[in-house]
Amino acid sequence: MAAPGMASPPMSKVELRISCRKLINKDIISKSDPCAVLYVNQGTQWIEHGRTENVQNSLDPDFAKAFSIDYMFEEVQKVKVAVYDLDNSTPQLEDDDFLGQIECTLGQIVVASPFQKQLVLKNGKPAGEGKILIRSEEVNEGGEVAVCTFKARKLENKDFLGKSDPYLEILRGNPDGSWQVVHRTEVVKNNLNPHWRPFTIPVHTLCGGDKSKPVKFDVYDWDSDGSHDMIGGFTVSVKDLEASIGKEFPCVNEHKKAKKKKYVNSGFVIVDSFRLSGFDGGRCEALPVAREVKKAPSFLEFIYGGMQINFTVGVDFTGSNGDPTSPVSLHYINPNQPNEYMQAIQAVGAVCQDYDTDKMFPALGFGARIPPDNKVSHEFAMNFNPQNPFCAGIQGVVQAYQNCVPQIQLWGPTNVSPIIHHVAKFAEAAQKEEQSKGAHAYFVLLLLTDGVITDMDNTRRAIVHASALPMSLIIVGVGGADFADMEMLDGDDGVLKAPNGQPVHRDIVQFVPFRDFKRVSDASSAAELAKNVLAEVPQQVIHYYNWRGMQPNQPIPQTT
Repeated sequence: MAAPGMASPPMSKVELRISCRKLINKDIISKSDPCAVLYVNQGTQWIEHGRTENVQNSLDPDFAKAFSIDYMFEEVQKVKVAVYDLDNSTPQLEDDDFLGQIECTLGQIVVASPFQKQLVLKNGKPAGEGKILIRSEEVNEGGEVAVCTFKARKLENKDFLGKSDPYLEILRGNPDGSWQVVHRTEVVKNNLNPHWRPFTIPVHTLCGGDKSKPVKFDVYDWDSDGSHDMIGGFTVSVKDLEASIGKEFPCVNEHKKAKKKKYVNSGFVIVDSFRLSGFDGGRCEALPVAREVKKAPSFLEFIYGGMQINFTVGVDFTGSNGDPTSPVSLHYINPNQPNEYMQAIQAVGAVCQDYDTDKMFPALGFGARIPPDNKVSHEFAMNFNPQNPFCAGIQGVVQAYQNCVPQIQLWGPTNVSPIIHHVAKFAEAAQKEEQSKGAHAYFVLLLLTDGVITDMDNTRRAIVHASALPMSLIIVGVGGADFADMEMLDGDDGVLKAPNGQPVHRDIVQFVPFRDFKRVSDASSAAELAKNVLAEVPQQVIHYYNWRGMQPNQPIPQTT
């Protein structure tokens, strides 16, 4: 576990590609000339991360320039994308027309790729019918790049008074069958035999690293009003391009081909040069390309493959927390300041909620006498609905907690194994479905307690059992008690074993005392807590699916 306050290295990088549809038109004679600007939130400030190219005369731009951004699962990474109509050459945006913006988290983008949201104005009202679409993918540092040059001959003339002004657009296939622009060449004016400038592009950008996948090449005739005419196109794999130096590819306009029986093509695109090189420090060199080694899938690959994180909260309501009506109680509800239980739920839940599409979270309590019969329970729904303990969103969990506190009587002892078994049952069910659904569900239990666990032997048994399931356990110590026994559950000082000597299959527990993260403000304390307790979850996910021999988007291999 990283020491409190130490910055964690980025888990990986993701690349974001942006498209917009139905933007507001701010130009009278022509159409808006949009540019998308990406901002990242740092504390209380929005910092500009980068800008796309300026697409002229388009209300439905597909920006070719991508953004690379550090991805960290354990943080709520807030981002904002603002779209402007650029009509001048000044770098300031204040003198450009604002077309709308969105705010979201990076987690929301990677889970929902392609992420779609309506654009809004700065007053929060809809920006017409404008919407934004963001596709994301994980970026592997280094790797191969394609160094290439293309030219064309005998392109169809689309202009009456002169010749076509052609440019080449390169698109990669998306999992949903659509195409995403990844490169756009310059426009060569008034020329049916253009020779476009050389360029380099990462192989992962072209084809996601799969050189057998088709890549689409489209040639357009540029028009100043934005109504660019399709000349034609073709598809070819990166693997075939390597063997196609000097080869001509017929440029076919499928729409025209369907209408005219005698139509053959609209010219030819020629692969003038194409070579794959290693990537070293930003310089493209003809480095030897290492033999491809099959690596273990990353956490993001499982997320992109559809894996959901199911988040559950378990809260300690034992008498050692103190009378909830007293301001010194750990369960005291102060309308002006959330207590540590609430802070931990909000901070850890804020991260995990992005990875659960239905945003319905079970909230459980233990160690209290509960209505209507006032019996002690070590596994009860905080909303008092055992058939449906789910709360709508993390704020719903907090609300259920606040409503629960005045209705129960804090009691004891501190038995946590029932709640671990409760979540483990659902993880067991998900594991059985891996035969048909693959890596589809992983469970994270946030257990909040103020003192020493009294059923330690049963807890050790429960953790050993859960370690073979798609499940992680986060324990946060609230208050100033002695948590020395908790370190044993974490496993940092040795392998945790059940009382019978059976060791855990893998490390699934992370324990921290909240007091170690007390900072200047409650918000920063809670955010730092979340970073530390969640930092190990991605590796725990990877270790589980590797142990099970599973790949993203694939059922578990059948054994014979």
